Formats: sequence, structure tokens, C-alpha cells
Amino acid sequence: MRRPVLLLLPVLLLAACSSGAAKPVASGMPDLRTLAKDPSHDHVTKAVTYPQTPPMGGPHWKPGAFGAVGWLSCGVYTAPVPDVFAVHSEEHGAVWLTYRPGAPASDVAALTALRQRNPAYVMVSPYPGQPTAVAASTWGAQLSVASSGDPQLARFVDTYAGGGQGGEKGAPCTPGDSPAEAEAALRRAGGGTVTATTPPANAAARSTGVAAVS
Repeated sequence: MRRPVLLLLPVLLLAACSSGAAKPVASGMPDLRTLAKDPSHDHVTKAVTYPQTPPMGGPHWKPGAFGAVGWLSCGVYTAPVPDVFAVHSEEHGAVWLTYRPGAPASDVAALTALRQRNPAYVMVSPYPGQPTAVAASTWGAQLSVASSGDPQLARFVDTYAGGGQGGEKGAPCTPGDSPAEAEAALRRAGGGTVTATTPPANAAARSTGVAAVS
């Protein structure tokens, strides 16, 4: 049975009230990039074209719209997931670990193991077209590396998973929508896309020990 979206209202109100949450301080990750400007928090009911691959925040699915909760449940997925729902999870403090389709099983296993550091706020999926073998993304921050064994990945998860970088610390990632539920909501909404206006990746600031999200 489909869970009533109205039951989530207290949670959503809690998230809205936590918009002033402190943002994590990042250190020890030389390949980390952070956005100098906070991405848009707009709610939409269409797919979004984001300027980063994978996305680092931006417009995301409206809570309760077209029968969906509005964010992707944190879990391990073997197929690509809808960006617009995953980005809403990022706003709630989720870390999104992604790999190129066709990656060795050992890489997928390593990322799945990293999820256990904070399973309530880490999701794993393939991401077609990402520029590096492995990426770790969250609201306003991203780490792109060549190997799933890079020690920066664990530090990224420990720094950001469940954090307040999206302004909604304490809002849930799980429970949320499954990829199938998210895709069904997109179909009910009738298609179309929105182009995000968050700064492109080459405008991101190199980490100097403190996240540059403002």
C-alpha cells in the first residue's frame, strides 16, 4: 500500500525549521571541490538538467507531488536513479557515491562497504557519463577520484553524511521513494525538464580546509 504523504508533514516541517543548520568543515581532501554559492532550493515537478555530473544540489522534487514522498531513499542501487529525487536527498544531508556503469564488481563492493559508515544517509548507484571512475557528491560539495580505494572517500562520507550542508540537518533520507516510485511520479507529471542555474563545476572553489558553500 502506498504510504500517505500527509504523514510526512511533521518531518517536513522539522526540515524547514532546521534551515540554519551549521555546515560541515571539510579538511584532508585535496581533490574536494565546493560551490562558492549555495545552489537553488526550488521545488519542481519536472526532471532537471544540472550543471554538474553528478549533481551537487539544485532544484529538486516537490514533497508530496504526484504521489511521491519527494526524495530518494538512501540505499544501494544497481541502475541509474532519477537525479531530481537524489538531489532532494542531498539537501537532507545524503552523500551520493557513484561509479561508471560497467565498473568492476570490486569497486561496487568497496562503495557499498563505505555506505555502512552511515547507511541512513549514503546512497550508491551507477552514473552514466560521470567524468571520473568514482565520485562522492552531496549538497554543494563533490569529490572525484580514480579509484574506489581512495582514502578521501571515507573522509568525505564521515564529514558530510547526515550533515547540515543542505540546510536541513535531521531531515530523513530513509524512508523515501524507491527509483520506481520516483520514475512513476515523473511519468504522472507529464515530462519536461528544467535547467538548473547553480554554478558549473569549473566555478567550484578548491577546498582550503573550510567548505566554501555560502
